[in-house]
Amino acid sequence: MGRQPNQSTMATSAESTTSGLLHIQKYWANMRRNSPIYEFLLSDIVLVSASKGAITARLNVTSCHLNSKGTLHGTVSACLTDWAGGLAIATYGHERMGVSTDIHTTFISTAKEGDTLEIQGRANKVGGTLAFTTVEIRKVGEDGASSVVSTGSHTKYVKQ
Repeated sequence: MGRQPNQSTMATSAESTTSGLLHIQKYWANMRRNSPIYEFLLSDIVLVSASKGAITARLNVTSCHLNSKGTLHGTVSACLTDWAGGLAIATYGHERMGVSTDIHTTFISTAKEGDTLEIQGRANKVGGTLAFTTVEIRKVGEDGASSVVSTGSHTKYVKQ
């Protein structure tokens, strides 16, 4: 049997998560001002949680996110992969997220206007030169059920 966390450990973890979220919210606010594409596509995104190596956000799909078929444009999924991976790296205290060296997005299903997306970004490894991230974008229904819209991987050059 594993050891159960005590009240003190759980409080420290919650405080850490709260401070991590505040750090990433501040980081995002500064970054957003300097990026017209992020401002356009992600102006309504909400950061839900952040802890070392992971972030979660939600985005309501609007008309600016759609392709000519009326469904989520692939560019939005790629942009979210870049954005969420970068913020996951920033949870390690990096002042800059680095430069993309490689990005992949796999499109599994789609979303339409009015749907809510949940974006989970994870920094799998942050080294002295490169960082490797994965992102999962899910469509979340009103009943809480979700389905994967796309997955992504992203490598960034992060040497400060």
